[in-house]
Formats: sequence, C-alpha cells, structure tokens
Amino acid sequence: MTRTVNLTVHVKPGSRKGPLVSGGEPGREPGREPGREPGDDASHAPTDAALTVFLQQRAVEGAANDALVKLLAKHFGVSKSAVTIVRGHASRIKHVRIEHDS
Repeated sequence: MTRTVNLTVHVKPGSRKGPLVSGGEPGREPGREPGREPGDDASHAPTDAALTVFLQQRAVEGAANDALVKLLAKHFGVSKSAVTIVRGHASRIKHVRIEHDS
C-alpha cells in the first residue's frame, strides 16, 4: 500500500549549516507519529508536517531544489523519485509530497 505525506518545508539555501534537516527524526517514517502502530487507523490518514532544511547550494538554476529532493529522500529513506516539490519551486517555503510503501 502506498502512502502519501505532505510536508511544508522552509528552505535556507546557501547556509553554512547545511545539509541539515531540522524538525524531523531521521529514520522515522514520514507522517507517522511516535508511539503509533502501523495498524492504527490514524496512521492511514495523510499527515502534514513542517521542516526546516539548511542547504549549502544556492538557489541558482534549480540547484537548491535538486539538493532538497536528494536530502529529503535520504533523510526519510525513500528514493528520489518518491519526493516531489508540489508548490514553491521559486520560493523558500515549499510544499513537498513524499510517497512511500508502508
């Protein structure tokens, strides 16, 4: 079964901190609340979450967007093709969709 998680991501391009994801837990399934079991009814509902991502790449010719997709895929343990920027390609605030098998 494929699950979809929608995230609001605040991107900080050109940061010396990067690459860094703040506000999410590495290795945690996106959208799953800690303490919830996979069979719980609440775990099947789409979940919105907010993250702050610090990137070293500048926002030039899509370099920051490409780095964001790669970093979020690594952070949540999914493929890059599972991460899609839905809105905000030219903005620091982006809406991202992550699709993954549960």
